[in-house]
Amino acid sequence: MPRADSGLPVATALLLQQVRACTLCAPHLPLGVRPVLQVHPAARILVVGQAPGIRVHNSGIPFDDASGDRLRAWMGITRDVFYEPTLMAIVPMGFCYPGTGKSGDLPPRTECAPRWRQQVLEQLPHIALTLVIGQYAQAWHLPKSARNNTVTGTVEHWQEFAPGVIPLPHPSPRNNIWLQRNPWFAETLLPELKKLVAQALA
Repeated sequence: MPRADSGLPVATALLLQQVRACTLCAPHLPLGVRPVLQVHPAARILVVGQAPGIRVHNSGIPFDDASGDRLRAWMGITRDVFYEPTLMAIVPMGFCYPGTGKSGDLPPRTECAPRWRQQVLEQLPHIALTLVIGQYAQAWHLPKSARNNTVTGTVEHWQEFAPGVIPLPHPSPRNNIWLQRNPWFAETLLPELKKLVAQALA
């Protein structure tokens, strides 16, 4: 289980209090406001996701679903490590569940990142590895000149961003077909990802 915000520096604790009180997107959120993130200045790895799904909204725990199970397997770490805030920061592009559309969850709300993202990232001075998951995270975190037009193209060229940043597809079960069509991901990228995660946590 993720820890509470006890023991945080005053500036970080105050910022998280402000984030969790934010109502900027409230009129557009079908289940209301519930920002979900994990931040501690000592964190060594930053996980950048899209936005919480409905299960994460209900539990308040980031990646508390099948996507999280797969992501932790990709990284080669346990739940205890993943939810240790002094090791792992988890900061999605949108902090609240945006609702569901015709083909799955809606994109992260566009108001969230401009309002909060830079302030939150400034609380993470010791990040050694950033995992950038999915198109919205990659659009924000990766230089436009280095990105391809698709998640597949960007992930295929992951070595251009390594060792400090690794682009990943979303670990959702919805991407099972993608994983089957791109065996190089498991054969080539994942062994290196596990090494980089171990090095960042060492």
